[in-house]
This record gives sequence, structure tokens and C-alpha cells, in this order.
Amino acid sequence: MTAGGVGKAHSQGVRGVSWSERPARVRAPATSANLGPGFDALGLALALHDEVEARVTDGGLVIEVAGEGGGTAAAGERHLVVRAMRAAFGAIGEQPPGIALRCANAIPHGRGLGSSAAAICSGVLAARALAGADGTRLSDEAVFQLAVKLEGHPDNVAACLAGGLTIAWTPRPAPAAPAGAGELGAGELGVGESGVGEPGAGEPGGARLLRIGVPAALRAVACVPAVPLATEAARQALPQTVPHADAAANAARSALLIAALTGAPHLLLDATEDFLHQPYRAAIMPETASLLGALRRARAAAVVSGAGPTVLVLSFDRQWPSAEAVDSIARETGIAWHVIPLHIDQQGAHVQQGGLDVHPPVSAQHAATRDQGPSWNQSRDRAEAAREGPGVTGPVSGVRDRQQPKECRGLRWC
Repeated sequence: MTAGGVGKAHSQGVRGVSWSERPARVRAPATSANLGPGFDALGLALALHDEVEARVTDGGLVIEVAGEGGGTAAAGERHLVVRAMRAAFGAIGEQPPGIALRCANAIPHGRGLGSSAAAICSGVLAARALAGADGTRLSDEAVFQLAVKLEGHPDNVAACLAGGLTIAWTPRPAPAAPAGAGELGAGELGVGESGVGEPGAGEPGGARLLRIGVPAALRAVACVPAVPLATEAARQALPQTVPHADAAANAARSALLIAALTGAPHLLLDATEDFLHQPYRAAIMPETASLLGALRRARAAAVVSGAGPTVLVLSFDRQWPSAEAVDSIARETGIAWHVIPLHIDQQGAHVQQGGLDVHPPVSAQHAATRDQGPSWNQSRDRAEAAREGPGVTGPVSGVRDRQQPKECRGLRWC
């Protein structure tokens, strides 16, 4: 059998995994983390996608990459999608005899648009799909936790998996109970029969996420520079401590930003002001800082996307600035910015039907919203998903019957 499929001898692994004979196709969105003041917490999924097709073969590893990161095809086992698949297969309990992987990438690499989160989420979801019924060993919660472990932080993978606007955080260990403490008192919450505490649940130290619905009128414009920036370099530019006044101001702006993004668009400019990371990173990406300043002086709600160097401008329909206005301001800097108007991806990464079009891949220059197909967690029973979910808030909360936005009701991440 060639790399085009898996022979019957390998359709069922030694330990009982029945590998799918059909390829798994995953579509994952770009993401922008921080959004100004929401440092290491907020994430927004954008309608610019990487697509992956993976299949189990009789042996070996074959990788094809079209679009962004074409040179990564030679990385072999070090390719990030492959590494994510290997980790997911390990969690499921068995590695397949071989893998054939095709990637059609539109998300720019090293620009602060979540390309690594998209690769990781694609790999984990593809591996789960290829394991067929045995993929249920990797629950939605396990997918999220594994993606966070591989990425190193939860903000991008939260938005990539859930779509829309997300808040991600990692609870600190609870303080030890005082000596002689008795049973739970009135109003305190323990762990029920399902093993899930209310409200808020999860393995100690495990990351959590909350998905927040945003209006369909929310838009973004990404200004992408030609030169990438390593995330680690941006991290190293941050100080160990910041003034208390700056921390307090950022806390206020973060709260204001949630209000602005969910129904108070006139607050966007004030709400996107940051004191914790953007000022400290300005020296290592002066072109980004210059464009950011020009846009904000023009009263555009501009932020550094993730660790940079992309600048993201948020607005609502019929609100300043238009994509054309952003492009005009970017041109005045004299730098070759690639300006991309984007919708918000409301669905997140998901396994999809149909073939993978790699001739050419989805272009970052023409990133129109397309039909995103079924949700990545469509196969799970929605009511069960609302009852389970260590580490994920939302339906796993103390008020289960509370009405949620229509597009969110019943989903794990809402």
C-alpha cells in the first residue's frame, strides 16, 4: 500500500485502535491574542484559515505544504502539525503505522496571528478524527489541555478551538485549609457525582476558557509587515515588574474591552489602551510602534496582535475606520504593510467534509469568509458536554439553566 491509504493489515492497530481509512480534514482560524490590555488572557478568532488533510498510511511520513511556511515540509517529525498529531496519538494510546500530511496555509508565520496555535489545534483534531471511535479517548477538554501544553500558553489555542472572543486563564492552587476545618459550610461548593465542582471546574493548575459571543458586525483589519518577529524575543522585552498604577489601569481597560466588544463599540478606543506590554516592546519593533501610534492618533482602536509585529484594528460595521482608511494610514508610514480586512471566525477549528484545495491555498490577500461547516465538537452530545468538562467554564457553571446567546447555547466553550 502506498502513502495514499492504509492497508487492511493496519486498519486496526496492535492495541485495538481502528484507524480511519478516510482522511481527516481540519480547518483552523488565525487568532489575535491580548487585544491590547487583555495580556495573556483575551483571544479573538479571525476568518483567515490554515487547512490540513491527514491520513494513516502503511508506513513512513510524507508532508506537503502549500502557501505560508512552504519550507517546513522538510521538517519531518519536527513539523509542528506532526508533533501535535504524535502527542495526540500518544494520549489516545497508539501511534499509526504511517502518516501522510498535506497543509494549505494562509496564516502568516511569525507575525502574531496564531499560526502555531492553528498548527497545534489542527494536528490534535486530525489525530482524534483518524482514530475513529477510539478518538473519544481524547475528550474536548483533553484536546484543549494538550493544545495548551504544546503551545505553552492558553490564549491563542482557546480562541482557535472555540472561535469568537475568548478569555483564558490558569487558576492558582487553592490555599491549604486551616487546621481543624470541618465540612463545607452553607453556600460553599464541592464536587458532585460527576466529579465537577460548581462553579468553575478543572484539574488543579489546568487552563480554563470562557467563550463570549460578539456581534456579527465586529470586524478586524490586520496590518502585516514583511519581516517576522520571534515570540520569544518579544517576551524577553518585558520587565519582571510593572508599576501598580499601570496594572490597575490595565485591569480597568480589560473590563472595558469586554463591554466594548459585546455591545458598546463607542468605547473601543479607550478600551484598547495598554500599559503592560506594548510600550515595552516598541523598541524591538519600531515600525509596528509607529503605525500603532499613527492609527491611535487617528482615533482607530489599534493594538499589537499577540506578540507582534502585526497591528490589528478593531471596529464595527459603519464605524471608523474603514479598511481603506487603515490602508491609507499604513501607506503614510512608508513601510510595506499587507493590509487584510477580516471577519471574525465564530466557529473555531473543526473537522470538515470535502477535499483540500491546495491550488492555491486560501490567500491572506483575499480572506473572504467561507462556509465553515460543522463544529469541531459536533459529534459530542451537547447535553452531556454541558454536564462534563473539567477545566472549562460556561455550561459547567453553577447556573446551568441561565439563558445564553443563541449561537452559544449548549456548546462546551460558552
